[in-house]
Amino acid sequence: METWRLQKFLSRAGAASRRLGERWIREGRVKVNGEVVRELGFQVRPGVDRVEVEGERLELPATVWTAALYKPRGVISTARDPQGRPTVVDLVPSPMRLYPVGRLDRESEGLILLTGDGELAELLLRPRYGIPKTYRVTLDREPREEDLRAMEEGIFLEGKRALAREIRRLGKGRVEMVLVQGMNRQIRRMWEARGYRVKRLVRTAIGPIGLGNLAPGQFRWLAEEDILRLKGEARGGHTLF
Repeated sequence: METWRLQKFLSRAGAASRRLGERWIREGRVKVNGEVVRELGFQVRPGVDRVEVEGERLELPATVWTAALYKPRGVISTARDPQGRPTVVDLVPSPMRLYPVGRLDRESEGLILLTGDGELAELLLRPRYGIPKTYRVTLDREPREEDLRAMEEGIFLEGKRALAREIRRLGKGRVEMVLVQGMNRQIRRMWEARGYRVKRLVRTAIGPIGLGNLAPGQFRWLAEEDILRLKGEARGGHTLF
C-alpha cells in the first residue's frame, strides 16, 4: 500500500504548504489516528489513516481517490452483492464512495480500478476510447499456432467478432493477450470456442497502469500523474507528461 510523508499529505489536502506543514508537525498540532505526531518523516496511508489538525479531519480532493486493486479470485467486481459475497469495494477502505470501473468475473483476478472520478470512469468504460487491457492467460495445454492467429483475426461469439489486438506466447501453456474490447467473459469464451480451458486469468495492466508488486487483495492509490496519463491515453495519447 502506498504511503506518504505526513507533510505531503497536509499539502495535498490543501491544508498548508509543505514548509508550514512541517512547522505544524513540530509544534504538535497534527494527529494521526488520534496520536500527536512530531516526526517529519512520519508515513501515513492515504484513505486509511485519520489525519487531523487541531481536531479538524483533513480529506484529500476527490480526484486523488482512485485505487488500483489486485482483485483476488472469488471476489465480486461490484459495489455490493445481494448474496453477501465479498466485493472489491470491501477491500479498499476509503472516506468517500468508490465504484469499480469495469469488471473481472468471479474466477478471474488482477487489476481493477475503483474511483470516485466520474470523468475517468466514463473514459475507461466507453468502447470508443479503446483503452488497452493486458491479460496473462494459463491454458490447459500449449496453444497451436493456428489458434493464436485466430485470436488476432477474430472469433465470432453470438454474431459478434471478438479478437485480441496482440497475443504472444509465454511458455508452458501461458500467453499474454491485449484487448480493447470488453465483451462478457470474452477471453474465456474465445479459448473455449477453440477447444481450450482457461485455468487462470490475470489482468496485469489497464493502459499505462500495471499491477506492479501488488499481491492479491492489496491496493495502492494512484497519483495525479497516473490519472492524467489514463485520461490522456483515452483521449488519444495527449497528456501533460
